[in-house]
Amino acid sequence: MKKKDLFIGLIIGLLGALIGTFIALQFFTEQGFVEGFKIMKSAGMIGKVITLGAIPNVVVFFLLLKKNKDLMARGIILAMFIITITTLLL
Repeated sequence: MKKKDLFIGLIIGLLGALIGTFIALQFFTEQGFVEGFKIMKSAGMIGKVITLGAIPNVVVFFLLLKKNKDLMARGIILAMFIITITTLLL
């Protein structure tokens, strides 16, 4: 059960960042997701957009802590580490 909760938290964190990045790209560009991604990457701003997209994970993290779902919250933190490494590589 412990590994399952950690994995669920990881999936929630990655999906939350993906959805947040999608919303950020829709907000900052008039193009679609793929075109907006290409534009931001060519401008060297994709790391900033991914970081903005990961902000909703903070809210989810604290909600999970409030509900005593500590392992799922750890999965969110693990997802944030993965997102950070990905952002540094892009």
